[in-house]
Amino acid sequence: MASSGGVVLRWGRSAYETDADLALEAAAAERVGLRFVTAPESAEPPPLAGVDVLLVTSRVRVTDAVLAGFSGDLVLTTTSGWDHIDVAAATRRGVTVGRCPTARRDPVVEQALYSMLALLRRQPAFDAHARAGRWARAELPTLDPLGLRDQVVLVVGQGVIGRRMTTVLGALGARVLAVDPAGVDPGATSVTLDEGLREAIAVTLHCALVPSTRGLFDARCLAHLRPEAVLVNTARGELVDVSAAAARVRAGLLRGFATDVFPIEPWPALAELSAIDGVLVTPHSAGFTRDLGKRVAADVAEALSARAAGRPLPYAVTGEG
Repeated sequence: MASSGGVVLRWGRSAYETDADLALEAAAAERVGLRFVTAPESAEPPPLAGVDVLLVTSRVRVTDAVLAGFSGDLVLTTTSGWDHIDVAAATRRGVTVGRCPTARRDPVVEQALYSMLALLRRQPAFDAHARAGRWARAELPTLDPLGLRDQVVLVVGQGVIGRRMTTVLGALGARVLAVDPAGVDPGATSVTLDEGLREAIAVTLHCALVPSTRGLFDARCLAHLRPEAVLVNTARGELVDVSAAAARVRAGLLRGFATDVFPIEPWPALAELSAIDGVLVTPHSAGFTRDLGKRVAADVAEALSARAAGRPLPYAVTGEG
């Protein structure tokens, strides 16, 4: 069991987090004998000597230089992703890296599913016709709305969120293909990326941003998608060449593209992108619901409890994740 009397330092705070949310985290720390202190987000790290657990948001970059001054054994991010943490440097220093993926899991799955269905069902086109005062029922054969039952959907990434997405799609009658070097859910068929892209009517991204996935969906990769397919990204912005995906939609080479995340946020060409028929844009909001802070606190509590009991961390990050 980890020693009691240590310190949890909460470095940074997201806009959605309330004092009540942080109080829940503080109570969780106190239950396992740790003192909970906070420090504002800053370019320079606060003093880390004597800190046992460093708890950060995605806006805080935990570099090798930061870790050099850290005396503890756990860096825990309140987010699903961890690309703001130098995991390799942490591993070299004997520091475990953990994350809080279940807090955002269900909202992200819901957003991805909503976007997928909206694009398959041609909802943007129906909305545009209605706003123009046109009753588009006669255009149904041309618009060609699609459902999910018996359709092939490719899930890229089989972590906490990707596996839940696989389960939901299976319940809706889709035939699910999946790509993940670590293995796929029993409800999906494992394929290579190129195989999945050629067959799928919809592709949804739930993989981490690591060297092997950065820029994965570039123009070459996108060219493998069928013209009637849709692409949904609620994972990381750097996975997809946004301009290339948008160009394929504009040219009629892709039915739709939905993205909640961007390589640069805010995206500088947001208005131009969202004006393309068949493109859905949201402002990195997929994981948010009004109780997000409470759900993050629950994930933090689970991680601190596991550490105190000497159990494996629920969602530890190793290597590329």
